[in-house]
Amino acid sequence: MQYIIYPNNITISIVVPSSDNVLSLSEIATQTVPKGLPYKIINSEDIPSDRIFRNAWTFDFSNPDGYGGAT
Repeated sequence: MQYIIYPNNITISIVVPSSDNVLSLSEIATQTVPKGLPYKIINSEDIPSDRIFRNAWTFDFSNPDGYGGAT
C-alpha cells in the first residue's frame, strides 16, 4: 500500500487513502495536503514501525512528488 506524507510544522503527517477510493494518489494529495506544502508518495513499509519517537521522524522533501492545493 502507498501513503502520502508531508511536513506539518515539526512533524510529518501521513495520509492513508481508503481502499475504495477512485481518485489517484496525486489527486488525493492535491485535495488533502495544505496548499503549497510538498508531498511524497511512499510505500507503507518505508514508514518506521517504532512509534515511540514518532515526532522525531524526518524526511527529505527537497524532491517532492508534488505540492498540496487544499485550503
